[in-house]
Amino acid sequence: MSTTTMVRSDVDIQRDLLAELEWEARVESGGIGVSVRSGIATLTGRVDSYAEKWAAERTAHRIRGVRALANDIEVRLPGAHERADPDIATAASRALEWDAFVPTDQVQVTVANGWVTLRGEVERGFERRAAERDVRRLTGVRGVTNLVAVRPVDGISPDEVRRDIRSALARTADVDAELIHVDVQGRTVVLSGEVRSWIERDGAERAAWGAPGVCEVEVRLTLAS
Repeated sequence: MSTTTMVRSDVDIQRDLLAELEWEARVESGGIGVSVRSGIATLTGRVDSYAEKWAAERTAHRIRGVRALANDIEVRLPGAHERADPDIATAASRALEWDAFVPTDQVQVTVANGWVTLRGEVERGFERRAAERDVRRLTGVRGVTNLVAVRPVDGISPDEVRRDIRSALARTADVDAELIHVDVQGRTVVLSGEVRSWIERDGAERAAWGAPGVCEVEVRLTLAS
């Protein structure tokens, strides 16, 4: 028996994305515009914080049929949220210090016009992600550039990395490992296949980032219809 993959129309994707943005509590959807062309969604408009812009982006990726996303939302801070660069830098340094998952002696923070740049080198990909998560929530931040590198690990082959990730997927209660294919290309992990929910997609991505030496994770997982 042959199966046919249903291609969603741009109108359907746009409708669902607008509805999901309205449902997402972290986003004021009234200031965001959505257009979709050939499955590529574009977000426009203005929001009051970088955290809200990021939340809108994550929301768009949840929608079935979105092939790619252009996030052109502009962050315009209200007067009460304006913050001097030294204050943002201090807050960012403290946030990183309070996070047990971030080796603060290996991550440097630079702030210019409200834009935070992270540099340094860490041992695990999840440390790199944790550092970005900590600073993007801060008041006054307009954007984040994460230049933190993941230190190469000697003596670990791609096959070993693949086995470690597959073992981690099998241990994760909310992930069906049998439906996910793991490919390791150098220091990049590519996840493909099918998942049943956005939560399962996030669980698979977290498992991949936990492997030593992984500096990039490409998630090509599709949601089961």
